[in-house]
Amino acid sequence: MESFRVHILGCGSALPTLKHNPSSQVIEIRGKYFMVDCGEGTQTQLRRSKIKFTRINAVFISHAHGDHCFGLIGMISTFGMLGRTAPLHVYAPSAFRKIMEMQMDFFCNGFEYDVVFHDIDTTVQKIIYEDRSLTIETVPLSHRVPCCGFIFREKPTLPHILRDMADFYKVPVSQFNNIKNGTDWIDEEGNVVPYTRLTRPSGPVRSYAYCSDTRYIPSLYESLKDISVLYHESTYLSEDETMAQMYCHSTAAQAARVAADAGVGTLVLGHYSARYDDEKKLLAEAKNVFSNSILSYEGLIIDV
Repeated sequence: MESFRVHILGCGSALPTLKHNPSSQVIEIRGKYFMVDCGEGTQTQLRRSKIKFTRINAVFISHAHGDHCFGLIGMISTFGMLGRTAPLHVYAPSAFRKIMEMQMDFFCNGFEYDVVFHDIDTTVQKIIYEDRSLTIETVPLSHRVPCCGFIFREKPTLPHILRDMADFYKVPVSQFNNIKNGTDWIDEEGNVVPYTRLTRPSGPVRSYAYCSDTRYIPSLYESLKDISVLYHESTYLSEDETMAQMYCHSTAAQAARVAADAGVGTLVLGHYSARYDDEKKLLAEAKNVFSNSILSYEGLIIDV
């Protein structure tokens, strides 16, 4: 099965701590590498993860708060100093473009690669990237500034040939692709062999959703139905729900409620408030609602 992994580079919230870095992740899917958010320290975390800088194809910024984007200009500069030539695509809310262009004009002159900005409308769920093997779509969230999440979804693959059955019916290799695409085989005696007898279904389609800073949205689950792995911010405990409402964040229990309603496979908690020394309390709260919950931490690699 092709690789589909999530590398956690940072899972803290706005206030820096010695324990957690600000938000950043790398999604590795079928040999492509996409970064989601780029807080301070992301370059160092990339080094620690042993992900080559040259592997990053695009960066997706959920919203223009510093703990999600202050590391981007430094990383762009480093890419230039390392001699990058391939374009870097940056997907971000439209207001972010002007900020970045001003910084690049000041700090990033003379580089040999282009930074291509793509404006995101955070108010709609929409596919913003697509290639032969995957799609990436936005998910509207509710925060103090325009904000969205992202769903990474691989496309279905063709069925697999059952080689022993193909040999039994003397199917030439040249016909394998046709059979994978649903064409029945007619043997030497004119008998029709259904393609379903010659193939087995491919594995289930995998998906990963990243829900950045957001207040609890009761209807959010409708956009996340049957996601394989969901990362949902869980900044606060329920005892601090008033603060969560004030700053447009979620509690661990609320994140778990979204996961349970959506029927996801696994919930990953993150974006922890610096007020908590022990995130296990957040995990316990989430598990009371959705048992298949885990904590994110720097260096964690999640196989989707």
